[in-house]
Amino acid sequence: MLKVYNYMEYIVANELEKLLASTEDTCKCQKCKLDITAWTLNRLPPKYIVSEKGRIYTRLGEQNTQFRVDVTRELTKAILYVNKNPRH
Repeated sequence: MLKVYNYMEYIVANELEKLLASTEDTCKCQKCKLDITAWTLNRLPPKYIVSEKGRIYTRLGEQNTQFRVDVTRELTKAILYVNKNPRH
């Protein structure tokens, strides 16, 4: 069975963990992490893949500086938003 996967979810999750490791004043509970992830994913274009070749191609795109800046910018906005509006 063919599966479609939004590779952006993987990218955002990895970058979020890196950013959270470098912050002290951010809640790191699962609910806040999911809120940050959802907020970010709703503001970035999806990167759907269906094969290993697609994953490799998308990973090459991650090396683009603007791509990394866009992901970090949206994650930072999401962290600030969720910090001000936690759902717990």
